[in-house]
Amino acid sequence: MIVKNSIVELEITDISSDGNGVGRYEGMAIFVPQTAIGDKLLVKIVCVKKNYAYGIIDTIIVPSNDRIGVDCDVFGKCGGCSYRHISYKSELLVKDNIVKDAFTRIGKLNPAFTPILACNETENYRNKAQYPVAEVDGKAVCGFYSKRSHRVVPFTACKIQPCEFEKIVARIIDYVNDKNISVYNEQTNKGTLRHIYLRKGCYTHETMVCLVATRNISEEISDLCEMLVSEFLNIKSIVVNVNDKNTNAILGNKNYIACGMPYISDIMCGNKVLLSPNSFYQVNTKQAEKLYGIAKKFANITSDDTLLDLYCGAGTIGLSMAKHLKNLIGVDDVPQAIKNAEENAKLNSIDNAKFYCSDAGEFAENMLKQNKKIDVVIVNPPRKGCDMLTLNSISQIAPSRVVMVSCNPSTAARDCAILNTLGYKVEKVSPVDMFPRTVHVETVVQLVRKKPDTYIDITVDMDELDLTSSEAKATYDEIKDYVFEGFGLKVSSLNIAQVKTKCGIIERENYNKPKSENVKQPQCTKDKEEAIMNALRHFKMI
Repeated sequence: MIVKNSIVELEITDISSDGNGVGRYEGMAIFVPQTAIGDKLLVKIVCVKKNYAYGIIDTIIVPSNDRIGVDCDVFGKCGGCSYRHISYKSELLVKDNIVKDAFTRIGKLNPAFTPILACNETENYRNKAQYPVAEVDGKAVCGFYSKRSHRVVPFTACKIQPCEFEKIVARIIDYVNDKNISVYNEQTNKGTLRHIYLRKGCYTHETMVCLVATRNISEEISDLCEMLVSEFLNIKSIVVNVNDKNTNAILGNKNYIACGMPYISDIMCGNKVLLSPNSFYQVNTKQAEKLYGIAKKFANITSDDTLLDLYCGAGTIGLSMAKHLKNLIGVDDVPQAIKNAEENAKLNSIDNAKFYCSDAGEFAENMLKQNKKIDVVIVNPPRKGCDMLTLNSISQIAPSRVVMVSCNPSTAARDCAILNTLGYKVEKVSPVDMFPRTVHVETVVQLVRKKPDTYIDITVDMDELDLTSSEAKATYDEIKDYVFEGFGLKVSSLNIAQVKTKCGIIERENYNKPKSENVKQPQCTKDKEEAIMNALRHFKMI
């Protein structure tokens, strides 16, 4: 029996999607960070759950052949890199397997997989960095959050960031301390400076400095601005972003120009692009160009096509294809991103593109109501994936091709599985390593509309169906596990019962009903309801 603080001997046989090594002891999965496949270890158990446990390395008995020397002083403390202890070749194999596992196990799909596209540059490849600021011993420091926490690890010499970022940040922190600019405290919701946010154009080398604060400090940093632009000639924009809310979100909605321009420029796929603090832009420019090339190939666009680009950001992916299309329609819910997309189209003399600020699902639904013909849809959602409104609307718009670009293989597999039930076959999946040394991997998916060979009319008498038999298709625990794995949500049996009732699945008499009619039960939230509905579809209960 595994208990906390016990020492067990373990061999690592796999790596999970969050970068932890996986081994089994007495049939139980044990997750251990900073390990490699093939490691033979003594592991100290630090946390025991019902079906799994977490441990830390006590002793390396036999190291894996994949292990290499660690070259970062804060590896294991900083929450950024997870694979600096293994070779890049091994890292690629891990990421390749994570994508394949997501689509075959979570999605229950069987697409063709292309080999993972490696990155030529594994160091200094990022074009932006967001440094949280904290107070240590009465002084301002900045660095990166430790894993799964908001505890700042003071460190600025990050190997995957541009080298000059370290020097810029050092000047800013010195100034903050000299001028006694207060540091924001998440617990008290007091203080001024929250983050130091830097962006750099990969090809232009233009650099933006954005100070995220609880108020406009433009006047207070006038001397800092003068010093920075004189010392770092590539700095073209210094912006104060105001975020005065008690939130985990880094950026607020208001930007104040402290010095220079409100944006910087870069080149993406031959197009000049303008970037504001709030613009979404792939952090690895050169690898993004390769990714967009795969997306274009999967889209199989022609000069007669109208392409709908959902979650378009600054418009870079759609604009990279616009000159080969009849029409481009881009949609994003960030006003500044849409403004940038419009400016980027004008800047590159692209006159067949229109951009709209809207929720992706609501816009797609509106396109359906207007009966607009769409030939290709490209969807690039955030890590949480698409909502059901978006997926349903895509299927009803009925483009012949859909290309999904995702930074989360699990939610991509989940959403593709839903689209599969809605009439789309997942043809190809291409993993792309956009973020070397981290756990993240990008995925490009090609989906094509199914062409049924035969249509059969069936009349079903609902009275002949025993709806309660659907309960046998999945237990409550299986539904809970599916929702947690695919959506990262914990749902209760009550939540499941409420959704099943909405779907007409009859529960046992008095199941989860209160004894008193006056008792108010907590209702299932919308996001949990959508996730449970997806699980019910997955298990063919609805």
